[in-house]
Amino acid sequence: MASTPTTTITATEHDELIRVQELVYELRVQEVMTRSPITVTPSTPLTELMEILRIRRISGAPVVEKIPGPPIGIISIQDLINALANQHADDLVSEHMTPTVVSARADDRAVKAINLFAQYGYGRLPVVDDAGLLVGIVTASDITRGLLRTLNRRFQAEEMRRYRASHIFDDIISDETSLVLRYHVAPRDFTRGGEASSKAKRALERLGANPSLVRRLAITAYEAEMNLVIHATHGGELRVEINPNRIALITEDDGPGIDNIEQAFAPGFTTALDWVRELGFGAGMGLTNIKRYSDTVDVDSALGRGTKLWAVFFVGNQA
Repeated sequence: MASTPTTTITATEHDELIRVQELVYELRVQEVMTRSPITVTPSTPLTELMEILRIRRISGAPVVEKIPGPPIGIISIQDLINALANQHADDLVSEHMTPTVVSARADDRAVKAINLFAQYGYGRLPVVDDAGLLVGIVTASDITRGLLRTLNRRFQAEEMRRYRASHIFDDIISDETSLVLRYHVAPRDFTRGGEASSKAKRALERLGANPSLVRRLAITAYEAEMNLVIHATHGGELRVEINPNRIALITEDDGPGIDNIEQAFAPGFTTALDWVRELGFGAGMGLTNIKRYSDTVDVDSALGRGTKLWAVFFVGNQA
């Protein structure tokens, strides 16, 4: 028996799907809805409704008593077809509209509107504001188009960031050019531990750095920063030096220093105090992870004179 073929997606396709899913939870209905929609009143004749739908090229309309006002019903082209088929062309909208209105709020997430479409099988939803007044109408197609527009804007913004990052040094003439980010790290401040590495990560993202490189550097920066928090006597400095071909992460502290650097790189080796380990820090994997995620790493330290660490990432190496 022949096996059923399976379809796999690439990592890029998977990332795109994740981005779309995230957008559905980020977008608000008001970002994708049609504002000031065409409406009819309960006393609108079906013949007039037919002309409105034909001329406006729409397939339904909310029903309101007045504008502005709350929706009191909705009527679709299918409702009109059914009425005409039963010889009710002279009736009014009120006799054939759906009076129970399921609506979305303007500040709802798009995912809520999608769930309402799936739950009720409707093709459109009136959109109301906080006071319940009609402010728009949304269809599944509106959400799809909104997602595509937003994805396109984000793609263009990302491409522009990448372009700026790849050309940031082009017009600067010097023997060696670099951009330096500096962050002070306070000792024993576990509440704010990780802030410097987070700021460095955001800066690299805005510069358009490769996401894989950003992830590797962010992990390394966090581990290096927490070493400063744990071991520095009076705090330390975390620097990120960005060059056209490489990024260097450098930390310096005035802590007790390292007696045996080779031993310090061994997984699980730690000199953190007991109370630090009780807080969940100082497990002895910091230097191990730094070595794992950076392309090269070097440490200069001795007892009594603190520690300086260099972790280098080559821009072309995204493994």
